[in-house]
Amino acid sequence: MARRRGLGRRFGWLWAAFAVSSYGTGFGFGALPLIAVLVLDSGPAQVAALAATGRAVGAVVAVPLGPWVEFRRKRPVMMAMDLTRFAALMSVPAAFALGRLGFTQLLVVSVVVAAADIAFRAAGGAYLKALVPPEDLLVANSRFEATTWTATMVGPPLGGAAIGLFGPVTTLVADAVSHLLSALGIRAIGGTEPRPARSGAPRLHARDLLEGWRHILAHPALRPLFLNAIAVNGLIMASEPLLAVLLLDHFGFAPWQYGLVFAAPCIGGLIGSRLAHRLVARFGRHEVMRTAGTLRVCWPLGLAFVQPGVPGIVLVIAVQFCLVTCCGLFNPVLATYRLDHTGPDRVARTLAAWSISNNAAIAALTALWGLLAAVAGPRAAIAVAGVLLLATPLLLPRREQAPPGRRGAGAKDVVGPV
Repeated sequence: MARRRGLGRRFGWLWAAFAVSSYGTGFGFGALPLIAVLVLDSGPAQVAALAATGRAVGAVVAVPLGPWVEFRRKRPVMMAMDLTRFAALMSVPAAFALGRLGFTQLLVVSVVVAAADIAFRAAGGAYLKALVPPEDLLVANSRFEATTWTATMVGPPLGGAAIGLFGPVTTLVADAVSHLLSALGIRAIGGTEPRPARSGAPRLHARDLLEGWRHILAHPALRPLFLNAIAVNGLIMASEPLLAVLLLDHFGFAPWQYGLVFAAPCIGGLIGSRLAHRLVARFGRHEVMRTAGTLRVCWPLGLAFVQPGVPGIVLVIAVQFCLVTCCGLFNPVLATYRLDHTGPDRVARTLAAWSISNNAAIAALTALWGLLAAVAGPRAAIAVAGVLLLATPLLLPRREQAPPGRRGAGAKDVVGPV
């Protein structure tokens, strides 16, 4: 019987902090747009602006954060970003209680949270690379991935019920508190962390801002993976609001049905993340990444054929299940590959550049697909996104690239059981 691999007490605290934050985010999913609609009577244009502004402006604000994170101890940065998100989110219920809540405040909060998310992910990835041995990185990333999909499956339905029972700001308070608990969990990790060494001028230089993109675009394997990721994520996320319009407005799905078709398929994310290390050990990382990366884009086109009633529910659940399973398999392998092929002196800048580009692409494509749907209808816009996704596997790397310092390694990674 396979023995569960232990990654140590310090990783346990990091995983616990990540889990608390993930469940809080899942519980508070969509809280800001809901507050805009239910409390401030905002229209569709304002809600769309709120979603796009948070990602786009947050990405711009985060550009100098990558170099700033790179040359600082990562645990204090992670705690600071958690506390920043806590303070920003808690300002909303505080203003609501005082009768001073406005749409501008929601915009500012969305920007601050988006920028803090990027900085936290950059610091967290760099800290994980230093904390966990290279042979255990895939196991660690698979656990994070499984936690993410579990939180996505459980959090939004519970959050929707809480809003119905206790009001629109309830889930936002829970999300804020989860970040506070995450900061406490990261503090409990303990241990010492050396200050990163920096060569050259002690001040932030303009070239530091672009170092992450320079590394990605110069790397023969990271470059195609980067282009593939931003294209796939952007097209999938651009279709989600249009699917919501199709299901809720055109077909009259009840809110619980809409929640079901997105929550139930998250079981596939658990399955994929649990299989990742076993499949890599058997077939090799490159084969798993290419296969899962290709399969994940075969399904979204099916959403263009959704119909009203039970057949429509079954179709969406089936398509989303297949998509999420492939994503749950692909994501931890990609995250591990990215860390393996990035030196410790540029991990934070690389991860920040990746997240900034991803958020900017999602914001731009969401706005563009909104215009396309206004002209051709949501079903046609979903179909166009599905067709374009079928071409994205051409961007995946064609051959295995050994990590620096392991040029003689074989294509298969040695990965132990979870």
